[in-house]
Amino acid sequence: MSPSVPLHPIHDALTTVRTLRRSLVSTERFKGWSGPTRILSGGIALLASLVLALFWEEASIFQELMVWAGVFASAMILNLGALLYWFLNDRLVKKDVARLKPILDVIPPLAVGALFTLVLLLRKEVDLLFGIWMCMFGLTNLASRYVLPGAIGLVGIFYILAGATCLLLPGLSFAQPLAMGVVFFVGELAGGIILYADHRRYAAFAREFLASEPESL
Repeated sequence: MSPSVPLHPIHDALTTVRTLRRSLVSTERFKGWSGPTRILSGGIALLASLVLALFWEEASIFQELMVWAGVFASAMILNLGALLYWFLNDRLVKKDVARLKPILDVIPPLAVGALFTLVLLLRKEVDLLFGIWMCMFGLTNLASRYVLPGAIGLVGIFYILAGATCLLLPGLSFAQPLAMGVVFFVGELAGGIILYADHRRYAAFAREFLASEPESL
């Protein structure tokens, strides 16, 4: 009878393979942002601008600000909700808080944008808000280009160019909401499509990874 083969080397080899493959997954692009959610957020911005431009022309500056605050709050709730769902349910993430680190990249542009918004409101220079907001979103997209598909950087450039145009055009005012709605719809539609396509590729990879991952002995 042949001597039994020790299982420890095989077990160690399988563990090494599993560790290396999970390490590969951990270096993949950040998957917490949802493409469909971005598209929906852009649609909400476009709808809000249409309501203000076509059905609520007599809205005061304060009322318009409240509408745009509602758009921003809706987008934040939708995107953070999708992020939380991904974090809790993606089997490759395994609820590892370290996988949320890319979120920190978008905080500085948002914080600076909030500061500029406050300053402009205190100085009653609301006509500059659309351009500032567009540039702010452009910077958030550029800040994420290393952890998201590279084409997200093009979306960031689009936002910044649109924001610069709004800031430089002498006739554009806060009373022309379609400029804001159209730019954000186009930007979020493009960003959402890019993320959705990338997530489809990731989903296929995740299914293959989970199906072929060796069982522990």
